[in-house]
Amino acid sequence: GFFLIWKSTKEIHHKLEGHEEAVGGSKAVASFGAVLVQITMIDIIFSLDSVITAVGMVSHVPVMVAAIVVAVLVMMACAGTISDFIEKHPSLKMLALSFLIVVGTVLIADAFDVHVPKGYVYFAMAFSLAVEAINIKMRISMAKKKAQSEPVKLRKDVPGQ
Repeated sequence: GFFLIWKSTKEIHHKLEGHEEAVGGSKAVASFGAVLVQITMIDIIFSLDSVITAVGMVSHVPVMVAAIVVAVLVMMACAGTISDFIEKHPSLKMLALSFLIVVGTVLIADAFDVHVPKGYVYFAMAFSLAVEAINIKMRISMAKKKAQSEPVKLRKDVPGQ
């Protein structure tokens, strides 16, 4: 929980404060290995309790291991498409980072035997996501209307150029 809150808060801060530009004018590039380790850590944090529960509920552990491997491969295969979509809609990234803070808080609360009903968390996330989907659809619609209403600008030929 603490890792999720720390990492999400740090990422939100960097996005809002423009830390990369302020430090030295050039954007810091994370190595592939560092990114892979971070993704693996977050994946382990999110799925560890589910994996333990699933393994405890099945009698065929190899089937469960195969399902987990397939799920990770699907996530890796879809990462590029999802990344492109998120880059087009940065508000979704902020929403996702906020969700990570909520999940981290719930994990910490569970560690102190404070039970937060998951239905409340899922409802809040679903509601936020639905509102953002409406906002995205509205922005796309407004952009199309604006593009249709603007006249086509023709280039003037300048003699001698």
